[in-house]
Amino acid sequence: MSSRKSVVFFGVYVTLLLAFFILWQLFFNEVSYYVPCAVLIVFSMLLMFFKFEKRKSSAREITLTASLVAIAVASRAVFYLIPQVKPIAAVVIISAVCLGAERGFIVGALSAFVSNFIFGQGPWTPFQMLALGAVGLISGLLLKKKHSRVSLSLVGFALSFALYGLIVDLSTVLMTYGSNITLHGMLSVYAAGAPFSAVFGVTTAVFLFLFGEPFISKISRVIKKYNIIENNGV
Repeated sequence: MSSRKSVVFFGVYVTLLLAFFILWQLFFNEVSYYVPCAVLIVFSMLLMFFKFEKRKSSAREITLTASLVAIAVASRAVFYLIPQVKPIAAVVIISAVCLGAERGFIVGALSAFVSNFIFGQGPWTPFQMLALGAVGLISGLLLKKKHSRVSLSLVGFALSFALYGLIVDLSTVLMTYGSNITLHGMLSVYAAGAPFSAVFGVTTAVFLFLFGEPFISKISRVIKKYNIIENNGV
């Protein structure tokens, strides 16, 4: 299966899992929310992690990927006391631009998981992993070719505000309403979360506008100098 087909398959796969998750809550309300949550975290990540594990990666590539995960975690931790002002999504997007969509997903998912050892693990963790992984995956596809500082910032804002917020706030909807989900209730949760998502999106856009291109240039130079990744397309 080609990389691009794998990405499409992953998108369909995650959509079906989310549909299964909602149906589970609607018709099996006597079963704990954590059960389908565990299903989501295991199976939604399975394809990308399997492909990453199967690929013949050099020690340099693994080191660079791990370093970017560490930078993403640090970028979230350093602003610990300021709600939603976290440039973690910007680091994930930069990683995806430099390393490709699949590796961008790995950096996003792992950085969410690892950073939650600081911020607290919980039933929201798989949603944050999926959300940041999706941000990395899609930004790696959209920004693979030449881009401007403005387009980088706009894509970063859109993905951080809309995509990340949509997925993460879904966990709040399910935890709040369980099997009693209504359109009004769902809209109220998303409306309440919109200001926080907007701050997160603006933070991502500002960081990308100010530091995105220099960061990308330095990582790309390291990749080229040490021949870390032969093909960093998808």
